[in-house]
Amino acid sequence: MVILLSKRLKKLRKERKLSQKKLAKELNLSPSTIAMYETNKRNPDSETLEKMSDLFNVSIDYLLGLTDERSSADKIKKALTDDPELSDAWEKISQREDLQLLFKQTKDMDESSIRQVIRIIKAIEDEEVNNGG
Repeated sequence: MVILLSKRLKKLRKERKLSQKKLAKELNLSPSTIAMYETNKRNPDSETLEKMSDLFNVSIDYLLGLTDERSSADKIKKALTDDPELSDAWEKISQREDLQLLFKQTKDMDESSIRQVIRIIKAIEDEEVNNGG
């Protein structure tokens, strides 16, 4: 599990085109600490994991290798693959900043519950459109 953290951190850092030095600055750490994380010689504390999660927009579970889904959004998308109508609704509402916190709350939900949440949001949005809101 911790081995995955070192690989995923390095991959995410390179995807963002960040040097170890720049990442260290973003996380308020030393470059040598980042190097130790990436070589599996040291593990970040929970506060640092949270900062990494926010910076890279991935879940802590993803960083730790507990899931291959990078974020709650990926989990939601996967849960909706068999329902084109909900999938379309998700594509529209996923961009709404006011709902981002709600999407993060789905991390512990099963697929059925996720579909129900999206159905409710879609129903509310449909009602707003029909009422001219």
